[in-house]
Amino acid sequence: MTKAERKRILEQVKEWFRTVIITNHLKNTKKLNKPSKLDINPFLTPYLATYLTGELTPESVAKALIYPRVLGASINTSFGMNMQKFISDVLKNSFGSMVSGIDIEFVDALDGRRKYCQVKLGPNTINKDDVETIHNHFKAARNLGRTNNVKVAHGDLVVAILYGEPGQERGHYKRLRDEYDYPLFIGQEFWHRLTGDENFYMELRQAIAEVAIEARGVTLLGETIQQLAATPDIKQLAGQ
Repeated sequence: MTKAERKRILEQVKEWFRTVIITNHLKNTKKLNKPSKLDINPFLTPYLATYLTGELTPESVAKALIYPRVLGASINTSFGMNMQKFISDVLKNSFGSMVSGIDIEFVDALDGRRKYCQVKLGPNTINKDDVETIHNHFKAARNLGRTNNVKVAHGDLVVAILYGEPGQERGHYKRLRDEYDYPLFIGQEFWHRLTGDENFYMELRQAIAEVAIEARGVTLLGETIQQLAATPDIKQLAGQ
């Protein structure tokens, strides 16, 4: 892969993150400026506000309510739900496969062999049923190869995990590797094999961090906290 091609992938990633993840994140943050949009526990919230900031004020209550929703599970869920769009927009655009059940195909920059790849988001993103589904997809790909007189070696059927470190993968991934003998390319190794650039994984993370600055999330977050803090319900929780 050329330097220009690697740069193009980075730009595609930035545009995907900008238009899909950040746009939704900003929209969901704006919704939190009214108590009716929040599931408020009147017993626990004042405690959490004081625990977080050391004082009980409308602003501290608003922060205790908003921070977990903006920085916690919701953004992680959104990121995971949009994984398929990431694969389609960024990876399949360059490496898409015509083989059913195979997300992408690419020539491995380390061993020079064509890889037939299922792409997963992170080290905890498959369940028990996914193991058999992936195995069946790979069997079908090998059978199709025989039909078309294309040799698909077992070791060239791989599972790629977009982020994480070796050893972080959950047991279901380990089953694919240990029981079915499918290689796992995790995080930095996958991006290295895909692009030929050992540092691409870090460049990818840096690219997303650069786009995050464009979001001006800190400004919107501050405005939303102040709007929520000014509502009668939040003032009452703060004892005012």
